[in-house]
Amino acid sequence: MAVYKEKYNKTLLLYSTSGCHLCEQAKSLIDAANLKHQFTLEVIDIANDDELFKKYAIRIPVIRFERSLHELSWPFDLDELDLFVLRMF
Repeated sequence: MAVYKEKYNKTLLLYSTSGCHLCEQAKSLIDAANLKHQFTLEVIDIANDDELFKKYAIRIPVIRFERSLHELSWPFDLDELDLFVLRMF
């Protein structure tokens, strides 16, 4: 039961936008790493927020954990994604 509760305290944010094929690839890597079973995934469309668009427009896809300043920007592969997750927890 504790693992289930912890999942909802750890939210993985994926900064993305509609029609972004690289963002789709990043989402596929997250799916392949089975991270959705360990963390809650929230996909954030940067097109809906001027500040996020300024910050991430040329960098997406970008992932980070909620309540963390550390980010992983594209390009990244499955190994780099796994390493990023391990470093965060």
